[in-house]
Amino acid sequence: MSQHILVVEDEKEIASLLEDYLTTFGYQPTCLHHGNEVIPYVEKHHPDLILLDVMLPGKDGIDICRDIRKFSNVPIIMVTARIEEVDRLLGLELGADDYVCKPFSPREVMARVKSVLRRTQPESTDNSDQLIAGPIRINMATHQVTIHESKLSLTPSEFGLLKAMIEQPERVFSRNDLLNKVQGYDFDGYDRTIDTHIKNLRKKIATALPNQDVIVSVYGVGYQLITPS
Repeated sequence: MSQHILVVEDEKEIASLLEDYLTTFGYQPTCLHHGNEVIPYVEKHHPDLILLDVMLPGKDGIDICRDIRKFSNVPIIMVTARIEEVDRLLGLELGADDYVCKPFSPREVMARVKSVLRRTQPESTDNSDQLIAGPIRINMATHQVTIHESKLSLTPSEFGLLKAMIEQPERVFSRNDLLNKVQGYDFDGYDRTIDTHIKNLRKKIATALPNQDVIVSVYGVGYQLITPS
């Protein structure tokens, strides 16, 4: 069954273009043009990924992303004509997995859709196969992360970061290392998105391990996972 992609875009020519490309690449697209329609649709239909424009009539994309993250970890790619850094970071801090800037190449969007969806798919492995770092356990088949038996709810990007770092504990990763591992394609020059994903991941880990610094910054290099006790 083809994966269901929700396109939220008020410019109907752009929405139609994305719909055509998504269909050509084998996805099942649905287009919405007004921000107020999005939350009820997502709650009812549970799409596999959302392409979410920032500037919309009614509720804007930032508020929509914030509200969706209260009840769902569905992958979200923000689409924006704004180029200011704060807009990009704000969307990611709210839990978006990626962003693209207008004007964009539809093929670039398809590459990012494919990359994000790939990170949501369970590994082809036995359910018992796990990655373990102290009390942190990743079930590779179900994409479930637990700390001391408490389930951690992660976005696909956060899951990819944690997986990459647990696979090589104590290694110091540069931002570009993590971008290549998590995004899965040549990301065009915005490595500070990793900082935001790491910040969110740290917050979630801290809810279960409040007194330990599990992911530490290495000045001038990047990040390192310290195996917790």
